[in-house]
Amino acid sequence: MDIQDIKNRFGIIGNSPLLNRAIDVARQVAPTDISILITGESGSGKEVFSHIIHQLSSRKHGAFIAVNCGAIPEGTIDSELFGHEKGSFTGAHEARKGYFEVVDGGTIFLDEVAELPLNTQARLLRVLESGEYLRVGSSKVQKTNVRIIAATNVDVYDAVKEGKFREDLYYRLNTVPLKIPPLRDRREDIHLLFRKFVADFTDKYRSPSVQLTEEAQQLLSSYSWPGNVRQLKNIAEQIAVLEKERLITPQILQTYLPAERNNTLPMRLTNKTNEDFSERDLLYKVLFDMKKDMVDLKKLVVELLKNGIDPNTISDNSPYLNQLYREVQPSTGSGQHENSSPLTIHQPSREKDNYEIAPHAEEVEESLSLVEKESDLIKKALKKYKGKRKLAAQELGISERTLYRKIKDLNLS
Repeated sequence: MDIQDIKNRFGIIGNSPLLNRAIDVARQVAPTDISILITGESGSGKEVFSHIIHQLSSRKHGAFIAVNCGAIPEGTIDSELFGHEKGSFTGAHEARKGYFEVVDGGTIFLDEVAELPLNTQARLLRVLESGEYLRVGSSKVQKTNVRIIAATNVDVYDAVKEGKFREDLYYRLNTVPLKIPPLRDRREDIHLLFRKFVADFTDKYRSPSVQLTEEAQQLLSSYSWPGNVRQLKNIAEQIAVLEKERLITPQILQTYLPAERNNTLPMRLTNKTNEDFSERDLLYKVLFDMKKDMVDLKKLVVELLKNGIDPNTISDNSPYLNQLYREVQPSTGSGQHENSSPLTIHQPSREKDNYEIAPHAEEVEESLSLVEKESDLIKKALKKYKGKRKLAAQELGISERTLYRKIKDLNLS
């Protein structure tokens, strides 16, 4: 049976080279009993290919069952796949056969196989290696002769690296990988599929035929179709049922297409290192400290405006006023802030109306440079821990390596 015969038999529409390649791989592996891992985005037609493989195999007269692994709760997935004995758990009032026992001699299609719990993955690996399994609550070994076709819409190898999927099971299932192309990679097939779906639905609902203008065809083909063939079919059904106009323009078609989120901003494809996040956190810390200083200053100004230069206000905020004085005092060299004398606060006399804070500091605009703030924070952290860089780095929330580099870049050594 050639590729076109398979398309006609299973209702596959399209002439994309990627689609033809996938059909050819399915046709070649079908007569064997090796395990297949079908990968592809949601809605791209993975289950159709599982039927192709089963129907072209020597098991075509045996049972075929499709199991959505992501739809079965973790607590019952073992019972569903391998069966259970009476009384093996609460609610097990009688023994029950699992799918691997029911489909003996046939094919089982495990959709969304990456959603299987790790303990179930271990059971599945044993079935693949020896054809043996245990019912839940039983110690008696059962045998089955089932061909397994698995499918997933996620990158299983990434799940392996994250420890969510067994590596040995991955290589056992992935004997022959079969990748189904997304609809956006077969744009020459989009209009053909749309015409087929619209014709089916207008015939089903006995509504007038639908046609697209050339501009609407271009819009249809340029759309990204994140839901793939399933989404295209749904859009065709909506238009066939709801649309009063039977000549579809781009404006009409646009009302049925969800808005695309196009992001043209540059982005890094590699994972960020801990050092990248630490530098970002340091900048956030600088900004938050600046915000806290501004809030404290505003509170002090409001208090002074509201109550005047009250002795209690001066006394309560004396440390903050001294710190403010040191920060705005003109600096002529390194270390002058540490050696300068503290601000002397003169308590106001109740017999006078004019109050002064001496010595008088000129109003100096505070620098908002992140580099200067970052340098100041590093100096304070080093001073607090008496030059111990490891403790200073922990206080700043960055790695010791990053602190060494920043000390060198800012000439703080």
